[in-house]
Amino acid sequence: MNLPSVDEANPAGGRIQRSSSLVEDVYEAVFAQLMSLKIAPGSRITVDSLVKEFNVSHTPIREALGRLEGEGLVLKTHLIGYRAAPQITKRRFDELYELRLLLEPHGAAKAAVLMDEAKLAQLQKSAGVMARREGKDERLRYSNFARQDAIFHDKVMEFANNELVRETLAHQHTHFHIFRLMFHSRVTEEALDEHEAILAAFAAADPAAAEQAMRRHIEHSRDRLLLAFD
Repeated sequence: MNLPSVDEANPAGGRIQRSSSLVEDVYEAVFAQLMSLKIAPGSRITVDSLVKEFNVSHTPIREALGRLEGEGLVLKTHLIGYRAAPQITKRRFDELYELRLLLEPHGAAKAAVLMDEAKLAQLQKSAGVMARREGKDERLRYSNFARQDAIFHDKVMEFANNELVRETLAHQHTHFHIFRLMFHSRVTEEALDEHEAILAAFAAADPAAAEQAMRRHIEHSRDRLLLAFD
């Protein structure tokens, strides 16, 4: 998945430069605004206002919003229009983390057993570690990392070779909803440190270490974001 530069998608608002991937650019810009809470959970999203903000036609806006709807970040109501998905409740948050702790540590252990150089290279690329200091725009870095984190965890489940578990987690849109709870650089930096520990366990093909590192990562993620409910 190609991520835009700050010039291509400005999450703080502003015109989007026309390109051959206009829909992608619009999608990235709106995604960044949703993840950084510039577009508040539950708030209305008007197509006309985005047309003016980004200086594009209605078509790429509607296509981008349709894609975001498929990811659970945008809701469309007949005759009313679009709005940002509401923020998850504390109960839903607890349930999502309970689900993750039941499934992902075991999946990481399985993935470690089946690990090879090609799979490890894909995980290293998607973990976000190699590009952790790139970009000065914190909002864009945060939204980019939200997607990288989702891809990284999805890849681990793919390499664990259990499609049902992978589909179950993906269907919850877990990462996007959780990352919207709090926009803070600490969330990104600490998660990247934890990704490095998981990668080290995979590089060593150590299932016990991979299970432990994944469990610790998910528990720490839960504890970091619990502050959003205070």
